[in-house]
Amino acid sequence: METSHQNGTIDVLIVEDDVKIAEINRRFIEQVPGFKVVGIATDEMQAKTQLEVLEPGLVLLDIYLPRVSGLELLLYIRQKYRSTDVIMITAAREIEPVGEAIRSGAFDYLMKPLVFDRLKETLQRYALFHQELLRLGRAGSIGQNDVDRLLSGAAKSEAVPDSGSLPKGIDRLTLEKVIHTISHVGEAHTAHQIARMIGISRSTSRRYLEHLVGVGIVHADLSYGLVGRPERVYRSKG
Repeated sequence: METSHQNGTIDVLIVEDDVKIAEINRRFIEQVPGFKVVGIATDEMQAKTQLEVLEPGLVLLDIYLPRVSGLELLLYIRQKYRSTDVIMITAAREIEPVGEAIRSGAFDYLMKPLVFDRLKETLQRYALFHQELLRLGRAGSIGQNDVDRLLSGAAKSEAVPDSGSLPKGIDRLTLEKVIHTISHVGEAHTAHQIARMIGISRSTSRRYLEHLVGVGIVHADLSYGLVGRPERVYRSKG
């Protein structure tokens, strides 16, 4: 069943036991064009009932719910509602639930307290992913480039915010170049290496890469060589 309205709006169900937080999340989501909150569930029974009745395209799911784990509900959704995607939200800082959520098919995993810009980036990326699936469905057949586009994070490079919402010192065109480059190099690279590929200064490269780390598109780590100080390296999460 189609999970979007004919006008392209994606229906969202919020599953959160704290009513105040659920309301804040609703207001956040409805600030992003193309999304509409159609229901709020505060426990397992309400969530399952609204899933059956509303068949939303997307669920914003808290990991901690009364008498049930959000991870259990995630598996339930993946088994019974294959056209419904899930974004997990939690205050948990342990790696185990993050890994389990990703392995179970969560589209993204956001930490509380929810940051609007981070949620907006995820929703924009999801909208592009959803649109691409619909386009490929209409095409009837796909090729390797289409699969790569869905899985390699290519959609992320198109989900760059409008210039007016970018932080000071971040230019849209340069940001797109950095995202495109980091999404296609595969393994982790230093800011200096990325700078040479694009033709920008090392300091500029680092500034843009750190911005992408902040919005969750790029992962940063330390590389320990044989000599000298460890270097900060970056790779796309796609």
